[in-house]
Amino acid sequence: MTVSPFDHPLLSGLLGDEEAARHFSVEADIAAMLGFERALAEAEAGFGVIPRDAEAAIVAALAAFRPDTAKLRAGVAKDGTVVAELVRQIKTAVGGPHDAYVHFGATSQDVIDTSLVLRLRQVIDHIGLLLGENIVRLIGLELEFGERELMAMTRMQPAIPITARDRIVSWRAPLERHQERLAEVSGRLLVLQLGGAAGTLEKLGDKAAAVRAALAAKLGLADAPQWHSQRDALAELASWLSLVTGSLGKFGLDVALMAQMGSDIKLSGAGGSSAMPHKQNPVKAEALAALARFNAVQLSGMHQALVHEQERSGAAWTLEWLILPQMVVATAAALRLAAELVAQIESVGH
Repeated sequence: MTVSPFDHPLLSGLLGDEEAARHFSVEADIAAMLGFERALAEAEAGFGVIPRDAEAAIVAALAAFRPDTAKLRAGVAKDGTVVAELVRQIKTAVGGPHDAYVHFGATSQDVIDTSLVLRLRQVIDHIGLLLGENIVRLIGLELEFGERELMAMTRMQPAIPITARDRIVSWRAPLERHQERLAEVSGRLLVLQLGGAAGTLEKLGDKAAAVRAALAAKLGLADAPQWHSQRDALAELASWLSLVTGSLGKFGLDVALMAQMGSDIKLSGAGGSSAMPHKQNPVKAEALAALARFNAVQLSGMHQALVHEQERSGAAWTLEWLILPQMVVATAAALRLAAELVAQIESVGH
């Protein structure tokens, strides 16, 4: 077993999502960081902060740049982040006299946070598509079986007759609200990070605001003042991820309970047992409940990571790295599983 089930060669078949996970690969991270450094040089040259010759040298060097990842790994162990060693390697590739203008006025957190936001933008697009697919599939389920009868269950006991539509709506409606929330969360999340050593961009002087706006535009992000120690947007994303998996967990648990009763739902392609050939296990439904509980537990850690001391925290920042990628992949996996589970439902109600 690997440390994480989300990239385990076996468990990831159930709990993973390759599209979401690839945005947290070392290749994706480095590509985003190099994109930041290139766009920074271009924006600064555009306002005369660095010479045009330096911009050309940096852009040319980055086009052919291939980092030494073994040295990057050693650099993280020594410095706590990858950026110091990455910048050193870029400066070597650029050479004198222009190497002095690499990463000019920026700090490690600018690079790492902006890389994260750039990659989250792509992940959010993917998750948004999966969310929409689930809504469409549930609408189809409602249209096909909505008029059938079910027995309502309150506090795990039979209550009164309802329609299948009543229950299906309880699965679909929260997902539609999550769509609305995602647009709001994205507006606060997908913003540039550029503050320099202590958030003041002191090396850029009176060109700071203009350079920051130009850099944001080049990267396709919103412009905003630095947020080095203000992590509420990332915590808000984590809350949204937990809301989504929580709603999908409710759907999964409902399906598992309906399958237990036997007559309320019929599933195709259920999981088998090595000891009991007659078993038809609702594997995807069970996984949805597990992923919901996983994200709910991780959310408390992301709220702990809001506590950044003074202008920058190493500890709280590192905690984010441990938690947020897994929450993202868990959510994408849950959405994938939920869509597959809906497709397995052959009938609902009587």
